[in-house]
Amino acid sequence: MKDSYLEIISLSKSFRDTRALSDINIKIPEKCLFGIIGPDGAGKTTLLRIITTLMLPDTGSVRIKDMDIIRNYKKVRSFTGYMPGRFSLYQDLTVEENLEFYATIFGTTLQKNYNLIRDVYSHIEPFKKRLTRNLSGGMKQKLALSCALIHNPELLVLDEPTTGVDAVSRDEFWGVLKRLRDNGMTIIVSTPYMNEAGLCDYVALMHDGRLIETDIPDRIVERFNKSLLAIKSDNINKLVNDLRGYSSDSSAYLFGHEVHYYQEKKFSITDIENYLKRKGHEKIEIKGVRANIEDCFITAIEDYGDIA
Repeated sequence: MKDSYLEIISLSKSFRDTRALSDINIKIPEKCLFGIIGPDGAGKTTLLRIITTLMLPDTGSVRIKDMDIIRNYKKVRSFTGYMPGRFSLYQDLTVEENLEFYATIFGTTLQKNYNLIRDVYSHIEPFKKRLTRNLSGGMKQKLALSCALIHNPELLVLDEPTTGVDAVSRDEFWGVLKRLRDNGMTIIVSTPYMNEAGLCDYVALMHDGRLIETDIPDRIVERFNKSLLAIKSDNINKLVNDLRGYSSDSSAYLFGHEVHYYQEKKFSITDIENYLKRKGHEKIEIKGVRANIEDCFITAIEDYGDIA
């Protein structure tokens, strides 16, 4: 990894008896698209709120450009754009009024920085007089991103920006992020969608407040060293349970309309097929497949003993 622009050092945070973050250590290079990937409850939002100086950690620290973010929080806020997971703009203001308000907070104007947001704002500019409450989900997303960009931040932090957004808007959004990265912006984006990991330059996989792995997505996949099978039958729910009982060193989990299966010891596809026939399965299909980032994530979690 390149020299770090942002470094998270031994970061931990609890809410009463709930451990939200546990000893997180991450280095993020400058001018990259960095993904924080994990399910709900993984600690993604807590981590981003600490990075953006909106929450204090219990222990550990975050440094941006070698500055401690607590001691230099005003400086950090001046060059950071933040788009929270929950839409938080003013519903009773128009699109244009929201943008002008956020521009004023940062001592600039919509007219002065229009070119900074044109790529995003142009999609919703025809509706600039519409009340924000009347926008669609995709339009609200574009408005929130425009507000986060209006002061030309060098660091952009986005908390699950594509959750609940249609596929077309999601693709458009990632295209915008890549263009911002190419123009020199450092971007940190969280998502629960494993298929979005491959769109990032680097990813951190998180689960239950812990950091599982950090690297380039392709490298994480390359380290998956197990023979992986995709298996189908006429009863997929029974299939996953039966496969889990086939061998004590095996793993089976639902993956779309298939079950992904591997075991540590050498196995025979014919033996597995015969076993499933004895269990009453029909229309059995078994094929070898290449692992993706989701397989790597599930396997890593199992190593922690968190999946039955």
